[in-house]
Amino acid sequence: MGFAGCFQCGFVFLFSALDAAFAQIIYSVQEEVNKGTIVGNLAKDLNINVHDFEYRMFEIVPGSNKKYFDLNLKTGVLFVREKIDREELCLSNPKCSLNIEAIAKNPHNLYRVEIKILDINDNAPHFPVKSFSVNITENASPGERFLLPVAEDSDYGGNSLKEYKLSQNEHFTIETQNGEQSVFAELVLNKALDREKQATVKLVLTGVDGGKPPKSGTVNIIINVMDINDNNPVFSQALYKIKLKENVASGTKVISVFASDLDEGINGEIVYSFVGHGKKQDLFTILPTTGEIIVNGNVDYEENPAIELRVQARDKGNSPKSTHSKILIEVLDENDNAPEIIMISLLNSVKEDTKSGTAVALVTVADKDGGKNCIVHCALKGSYPFKLEPSYKNHYSLVVDGPLDRESVSQYNITITATDEGTPALSNSSIIIVHISDINDNAPYFATPVINAYISENGQAGGLVTKVTADDSDTGENAELSYSLLESSISIIPITSLININSLTGEIFSLQSFNHEEIKRFQFQVIATDSGVPPLSSNVTVNVFILDDNDNSPFFRSESVSAHRYCLSVSHLFTEPHWFDSS
Repeated sequence: MGFAGCFQCGFVFLFSALDAAFAQIIYSVQEEVNKGTIVGNLAKDLNINVHDFEYRMFEIVPGSNKKYFDLNLKTGVLFVREKIDREELCLSNPKCSLNIEAIAKNPHNLYRVEIKILDINDNAPHFPVKSFSVNITENASPGERFLLPVAEDSDYGGNSLKEYKLSQNEHFTIETQNGEQSVFAELVLNKALDREKQATVKLVLTGVDGGKPPKSGTVNIIINVMDINDNNPVFSQALYKIKLKENVASGTKVISVFASDLDEGINGEIVYSFVGHGKKQDLFTILPTTGEIIVNGNVDYEENPAIELRVQARDKGNSPKSTHSKILIEVLDENDNAPEIIMISLLNSVKEDTKSGTAVALVTVADKDGGKNCIVHCALKGSYPFKLEPSYKNHYSLVVDGPLDRESVSQYNITITATDEGTPALSNSSIIIVHISDINDNAPYFATPVINAYISENGQAGGLVTKVTADDSDTGENAELSYSLLESSISIIPITSLININSLTGEIFSLQSFNHEEIKRFQFQVIATDSGVPPLSSNVTVNVFILDDNDNSPFFRSESVSAHRYCLSVSHLFTEPHWFDSS
């Protein structure tokens, strides 16, 4: 059928405002359509230009029923990727839909798409047996009714079983009745039987569904005309209604049905049995002599919340008579299923400057139980700068709810717990790992604001003066540092004429020999700059002290000294010469 199958698609409904980063779109498509059948056009229904649609790199989230659908990025068309069998997916559930989630980038948005699977008439009614025998005495009165086997049809709604037809004959007609879970037919005797003329009547019962065109299935009905046994068994109740907890042990008594027969001897002895065959009947056993029904399998609410059984009471006469009763079993749910948690990360890592409210993961919870047992509450276990925001039933978004600082915490192991309202409550936990990626939010820093360095005078040019080292709390390029000299001068001499710095190592080298007698100390600043965008930097002050060497001889200020004679006492200082040394 290919893309020409667009007529099999349904409607689209935009569920929520697009600016909230989540949208719900509803489509419908028939089951069993060919691969490539168009479901809808996401680009058109989201009002997104097809060029923008491809640029934003839409993709279906893995695990969200992706195997059934795919997306054409060039046209925005959502199409069927694999044939869909509604009966396999949803069994007899009247509502059947598949949910997928599509993620778009630039900017980041999440779109949820619900695709309703429409039933087609792809299953014909069928009977559990190929032939069915009915024993009817020759003195049966016109108007007597006999239960016929029930046809089953896996389709739903208008395509399910609707009526029965009986092959043309002179003795019988049928009447169709609608039960709570099935349509059944009763054989009505219109004309008395005569065993001596005809001991066996062969009929064909046809079950017809409501499809267009309709489908049908048949079963052979063999009427055995029996000699007289003139009283039918009678059940104490035409309808039995009971409640039964799921998961009861095999062998548990469910109910005892009782029928009586006014005949005597073997014509009044009752044998009980189930009418028809099927999976539901296989869950139980009826004791033929007592009518006690016991559990014979796993009664599971999730598979069969309600069970209908049809019981026959038949006497042991040569021409046995029978009657029927119906048992409706309401299966009561037990809280035997813990919630399930499905998590999908939207980002490989979360930047530490991510704004509050940004979604980082999708969380879906489900519980197979029913009633209160399937009501699930989801919460974070522990304290995190994240929170869970409900989007719609049992769907949550994990969003940022506080400042993030990679330098403090680079990874969060977030435990998500889902708890149902059962008694006792069942819960399940799952861990999602959120990695925090770095931004350049930390400037380089030096251990001290001032560094003092000491070098000897007369040293050779190119000697190591000192080494500066800075650190940066960031990581990656944001922590890759380079060193440089802040432009300055010493007595109009540029600092870059005196020293040089290795930009990678921070080692500072002299460009000339220094003389303590000319300069005793000089000061400059070193800048450490990271490689972030934009880059951050910080300074450190470096004081360089020139240490004196004994490289100068003493000298007198004057070449001669004058002295005058006086009358002085012995040992009196006559004169004191002064000399000087530049070192």
